[in-house]
Amino acid sequence: MRVELFFTPHHIDELYLREKTVVVIDVLRASTTIARALSNGAKEIIPVTTVESAMKIVGNLSGDVTLLGGERNGKMIEGFHLGNSPLEYTEDRVKGKSIVFSSTNGSQALAKARHAKELVVCGFVNMSAVAEFLLATGSDVTILCSGRAGNFSIEDTVCAGMLITKLSEASGKVIECGDAGSAAMTLYKNAAKSIVKMLARSQHGQYLKEIGFVDDLRVCAEVDSVPVLPQLVGNVVKLKTAEKVSVVS
Repeated sequence: MRVELFFTPHHIDELYLREKTVVVIDVLRASTTIARALSNGAKEIIPVTTVESAMKIVGNLSGDVTLLGGERNGKMIEGFHLGNSPLEYTEDRVKGKSIVFSSTNGSQALAKARHAKELVVCGFVNMSAVAEFLLATGSDVTILCSGRAGNFSIEDTVCAGMLITKLSEASGKVIECGDAGSAAMTLYKNAAKSIVKMLARSQHGQYLKEIGFVDDLRVCAEVDSVPVLPQLVGNVVKLKTAEKVSVVS
């Protein structure tokens, strides 16, 4: 297995990702929020890149089964039902609902990789489920970190490093991952003792604390707490249920 890692999606042509197996990572917070929403019974997540697109789509769907979720600069978009805090996506709010979702970074990465052969969403919360899926496919993997406003983010890179490490340990083989992957694994090794501290020290983590979302950091740092596999099917993200997803130890 070969793994290639991109720290942001901004300089990648979407056609490059066509027919590839792609993992999108946005630890703070889209990956975590999508996993929790689907785990709590949401029917599907419809990722869009702009507020205008979200409004247009929701206008064509039934209002009693559709919610608008997402953020700009970490805060809920005016007129939306939900922001991007995973704690908002409780079972009583999202069960059975379609969620039109637009976030500053994660939605952009999902859109960039929409032509992938396989696309799954990964965070710390569903790490082992993603690793097992990738090992089962046996395909080469492209990891696409969402980054922050087109820039490197340590939390996404550490998450990618953990994924590559887990793939290597579970397969018993050294994963060919290039300099980017090797750097990510080194960052993960340094942060492994306390993921939540790493998140709190990150630039985006500090910003989230400033605007009142400190509890989200703990939720986003809980490894394997939401062992589901969100997968893009067509233009929507749903739980992959065709085969059982279990946890890699």
